[in-house]
Amino acid sequence: MNAAVEPVQPAPPVSQISFVLHGVAAAPGIAIARAQLVSHATLEVAHYDVAPEQIEAELARFDTALAAVRADFEALHERMKGEDAPAEFGAFLDVHWMILTDTQLSKDPKLLIEEQRCNAEWAVTQKMNELVEQFSQFDDLYLRERANDVVQVVERIVKALMGKPSELPLINPDHATALIAHDLSPADAIHFKESAFAAFVTDVGGATSHTAIVARSLGIPAVVALHNARSLIREAERLIVDGDNGLVIVNPDQHVLAEYELKQGSQRIERQKLKRLVSTRAVTLDGIAVDLNANIELPTDVKGCVENGADGVGLFRSEFLFMHREDLPTEDEQFEAYRAVVEGVQGRPVTIRTFDLGADKRMPGLGDRPSENPALGLRAIRLCLAEPKLFMTQLRAILRASAYGRLRILVPMLANAHEIRQTLAFIERAKAELRAQKIAHDNDVPVGGMVEIPASVLSLGYFIEHLDFLSIGTNDLIQYTLAIDRTDDAVAHMYDPLHPAVLKLIAQAIRTANKANTPIAVCGEMAGELRLTRLLLGFGLRNFSMHPAQLLTIKQRVLTSSIADCEAAANRILRTDDPDKIAAALVRLNAL
Repeated sequence: MNAAVEPVQPAPPVSQISFVLHGVAAAPGIAIARAQLVSHATLEVAHYDVAPEQIEAELARFDTALAAVRADFEALHERMKGEDAPAEFGAFLDVHWMILTDTQLSKDPKLLIEEQRCNAEWAVTQKMNELVEQFSQFDDLYLRERANDVVQVVERIVKALMGKPSELPLINPDHATALIAHDLSPADAIHFKESAFAAFVTDVGGATSHTAIVARSLGIPAVVALHNARSLIREAERLIVDGDNGLVIVNPDQHVLAEYELKQGSQRIERQKLKRLVSTRAVTLDGIAVDLNANIELPTDVKGCVENGADGVGLFRSEFLFMHREDLPTEDEQFEAYRAVVEGVQGRPVTIRTFDLGADKRMPGLGDRPSENPALGLRAIRLCLAEPKLFMTQLRAILRASAYGRLRILVPMLANAHEIRQTLAFIERAKAELRAQKIAHDNDVPVGGMVEIPASVLSLGYFIEHLDFLSIGTNDLIQYTLAIDRTDDAVAHMYDPLHPAVLKLIAQAIRTANKANTPIAVCGEMAGELRLTRLLLGFGLRNFSMHPAQLLTIKQRVLTSSIADCEAAANRILRTDDPDKIAAALVRLNAL
């Protein structure tokens, strides 16, 4: 959505009742601030009939609103050219522009106005709901959360129809301000860096939502998925936004406030200290070198990798090229994106994961294959092998980019020998085509596989024999091991990285690969969790890949760790199935 701050009235007496809201920790840090509420126009849309003789005028009103939003986007793009805005903003605006020009939002609402003789606001929100439902069916979490982009674009259209301001007014409050909204758009974010916003708090979103990504890029604490924050928090109430633990404390008492002020000061000092580690090699106390790489979604994320001292890109999710478009990206489009990443990291290695998207909904050029259970259906490498044209186009683009730097190919969700053989055959065929056409590429580009289902761990020998490297995707491995969808509110609390079965599978994979001298990394969320760094080191992990903002914190933990201590603790943890004993042992390990 696009946000407009409600006019600030003389502050009424603020309730002193203290309470805590629990959400998802989206961006780390602590903010102590006053609440500023943000309106949500799409929740205010009414439905009314339009007289036949007024239909043409209603259509014209809709066209005028679309034109106004387009003009806003164009102005924002121009504005960004002269500003030091985080690179993510431009990419987000491009996504919103594509959504705005999609026929389902630019043309279909007009048909609905004509057929049902309804007002334009109602028509466009109905089409929004249809699109949101389509996105909600995607198995991939990142793509599922792109439904928020659709809502945000429609929010701008509705505001234009209602005559409300589309932009967030620039403010310079005397005190730190926490923005409280149902949702926030990337367009709003351009204004954030010019204002005194100390934190973001939203009802919706997740760890990969735009609000979260933007907050992390700006270094602003954020808590999302609070559901009712917008309705429970009142204007000007004092808040503590704990982006480390996913908490919002409303009207904290003096004792709690003093405690968090101390924490906030300590974090500020620690952040300054961490910057000194950018050029420092991650080496343990006993002299063991550890590679710390970055996960990225967009070519523009490369800047954050370099600034935070990443050793390379451990996971480049290529799916972004396929999103929000009516056709599949061409080989040249993909090649230019991959080359930009390879050249942008300045000689560091780049690992590009091939197309990983669930097939539960229609994708352009991929046919219509609905699935009763998308997580177990035709996705990732299964989909690529079923769509040879799609796969060959991407492989050729990746191989062409390999001529410009150190590049590796990572294949998702491999489960058996047949898939590995087929994948390697496709890669060799792509190389042969490029050789025949005399197109430059690295003929020896390393090929690796994702370890993200229990079957791959239990049959890792074949993976090791035929692949150059491995990468553990802990998000899916946990999900498939525990049969838990971490995005489902009803069971998300049961999603447990410290479940004994999960830990045993991860340790087994790492130790099996190390014994065979096959490089192995962890690229899921566990790699960026500070409390798990020493445990993973104890399992034998020497290659971590995480969000760029987490790199320096993890590096500091590596620099203060002893492999001998980590291994001893890890072995004790692996010998027990008692969750309480595991938790206690982990606390002791991190206290060393």
